[in-house]
Amino acid sequence: MKNYLLYYLLITLSIIVNSCSEGFKEEYSKISIVLKEVTAITTPTTDTTPDYTFSSTESGANTYGGSCSSSTTIATTGNNTITLNTLSVGTYADCTITVSKTISTENSEKKLSGSLTMTSFTVTSSNDTTAPTIAEVTAVATPTNDKTPDYTFSSDEAGTITYGGSCSSSTTSATSGDNTITLATLSSGTYSDCTIKVTDSSGNESNTLTITSFTVSSGSGVFVAVGNKGIIVRSTDNGTTWDNATSPTENNLSWGDGVTFGNNTFVGVGVSGNIVRSTDNGSSFDNVTKVDNTALNGVAFGNNTFVAVGASGKIVRSTDNGSTFSAVTRPITNGINGVTFGNNTFVAVGDSGKIVRSTDNGTSWDNASSGITTIIEDVTFGNNTFVAVGASGNIVRSTDNGTSWDNATDPVSGHFWGVGFGNNTFVAVVHGGTILRSTDNGSNFSTVVDPGNHLTGVGFGNNTFVVVGVYGELHSSADNGTTWDSRKSVNPVGTNERLNSVAF
Repeated sequence: MKNYLLYYLLITLSIIVNSCSEGFKEEYSKISIVLKEVTAITTPTTDTTPDYTFSSTESGANTYGGSCSSSTTIATTGNNTITLNTLSVGTYADCTITVSKTISTENSEKKLSGSLTMTSFTVTSSNDTTAPTIAEVTAVATPTNDKTPDYTFSSDEAGTITYGGSCSSSTTSATSGDNTITLATLSSGTYSDCTIKVTDSSGNESNTLTITSFTVSSGSGVFVAVGNKGIIVRSTDNGTTWDNATSPTENNLSWGDGVTFGNNTFVGVGVSGNIVRSTDNGSSFDNVTKVDNTALNGVAFGNNTFVAVGASGKIVRSTDNGSTFSAVTRPITNGINGVTFGNNTFVAVGDSGKIVRSTDNGTSWDNASSGITTIIEDVTFGNNTFVAVGASGNIVRSTDNGTSWDNATDPVSGHFWGVGFGNNTFVAVVHGGTILRSTDNGSNFSTVVDPGNHLTGVGFGNNTFVVVGVYGELHSSADNGTTWDSRKSVNPVGTNERLNSVAF
């Protein structure tokens, strides 16, 4: 009987012990360390050893990360105030605290930790807590043909300038009073997201100043069209009326990209290697000494450089506003038909689907794959997208600076001759007179009008598209290519000759 009683007592004791052990394990598994910021460091502060307070749900060992540290190595449950080791003047945004501990039982142990990132703060060398105030003084003229326009703002403190949005400048220091900055080179388009801030020597940031929206025009304020037998015409009223310009040649000037504008200079190219140039807004042109007699099919301007392309892979370039041209090593032997510039990259297109590109202002070129083998006639750039058009209704586009290309959707199968860009719209012209447009960065095109005659070139400027073609034909659109005037300009300038290309 006594033995049974002893066995009963042992069993009961075992159950109690196991029950307590399981309960402890359950509570043990719920333990965690949570850190919270209680008092952030005042910013800016002149204290190079500032105090910081945080709370912890458990005691443990402190470790520090980022740019901050402290001699306090133990945290207690509840609030903990630590003094940071000596800091230099500057902004601290990466400082962290971690509290760790190990909980052990007879059969296991658990390592716990919790971390916290301190709110960013600035250590300064003065007691200045007043932020600069900045304001616009002189906005950028709009529209402007200046690709590097000036902008003036005022600041009531000196400091460091930071830029936001689509604009930047090499000027990074502001003085007290008016500051005139020159914006870095801008592409054609409208700029409405450009911002400026000034941070003083104590780390105080000014208000964010948004530069009044402005538009950089793609040209001179004048449309110039070129064509067969050296014909050159110009319009100073957005393509409504046209006059003859003085031409020094009777040779044909090319379609698609046969004329361009840059640095207050028009340059046109054509058969037999002809190059013509105007520095008086297209009123008169002079011959430029040609490199050789190989035909030139297109010309583009970018980064103070004119680049012209032509038959048998010919490429010539000018860095003196088109006064003289020199040849570069031909990247291909196929004919090159069109060229454009965007994002510091020249892209040229040609026969057999060939595409070449240059990132050193046309000095050297590498090949890109278009994915097609038919003729590509023309290429343009807009909204960080290159769009090229050619035979058999082919449209290809690139969003990585011409490195790779994919097919776009178009509703026709004819031969494309020209493509242009303006106001977030691509416009292309097709053999037979069809005009297409795209408002989704060249992914899809739709037919908007069919004037009925062969069109060969597209230009854009001053919120106006102009297309040109056979028999001196000219059409303009002031609503981004949605509708076009019905003028089929018979003898608009006393000639029935074909117009091949137009620029602004």
